[in-house]
Amino acid sequence: MADRTLRVCALYPDLMNIYADRGNLIMLARRSQWRGLGFELLSAGLGTPLDPDGADIYYIGGGQDRDQKLCARDLAEAKRDAIHAAAARGAVILAVCGGYQLLGHSYQLGEDSLPGVGLVDLHTVRSDGPRLIGNVAIEVELGDGAEGHHVLAGFENHGGRTFLGAGVQPLGRVLKGHGNNDRDGQEGVRAGNVIGTYLHGPLLPKNAWFADWLIATALNLAAPLEPLADELEQAAHAEARRAAGV
Repeated sequence: MADRTLRVCALYPDLMNIYADRGNLIMLARRSQWRGLGFELLSAGLGTPLDPDGADIYYIGGGQDRDQKLCARDLAEAKRDAIHAAAARGAVILAVCGGYQLLGHSYQLGEDSLPGVGLVDLHTVRSDGPRLIGNVAIEVELGDGAEGHHVLAGFENHGGRTFLGAGVQPLGRVLKGHGNNDRDGQEGVRAGNVIGTYLHGPLLPKNAWFADWLIATALNLAAPLEPLADELEQAAHAEARRAAGV
């Protein structure tokens, strides 16, 4: 696979990067390089044009409210058409926490409403209730090289409650934790190759199998990725599941 290169574009990497979300980028790089794949990391910050054909994976992490407001407006006004075009051609869009909240129509913060980019039929509302915090585990079924049921484990900390539109599929079913809104037992969203989730921790180092699925999906590989010696990665996943009580 030495002639293949995984291109990842991080949106707002300096602003949307809490709870070690940058570790997701490192995980994608390492698991690509260990297999002899090339890896190219690009970025698109505030005011920077987004190339809809420039990456295989577009990644948005989580951020503080102040930074999220800046990014929401830039994403909706300057990058909307490009991110829609990238999703339409099958690029993977991975958004975590604050980034996930921006995938939908809007995020209502009291009297302030942040615009979403409208990739998925969902909306988020900041609740007056307690933040949804703690270790979380969800059951997912992705297919396409990840046959059967798998568990994603991580950490959630969000004041927003996200609600999916009718017919929109969650990323997974909550086994332990709160999920999208602490009501419907759903966590995250999946619409084709557009994926949003509240799982931090960071997500991919705790779930190496999911990192591999993202790589294979983004590169549209016909054959599964070759296995790696994953003793440490499996131990990290087991510990994350133990912390969540699964």
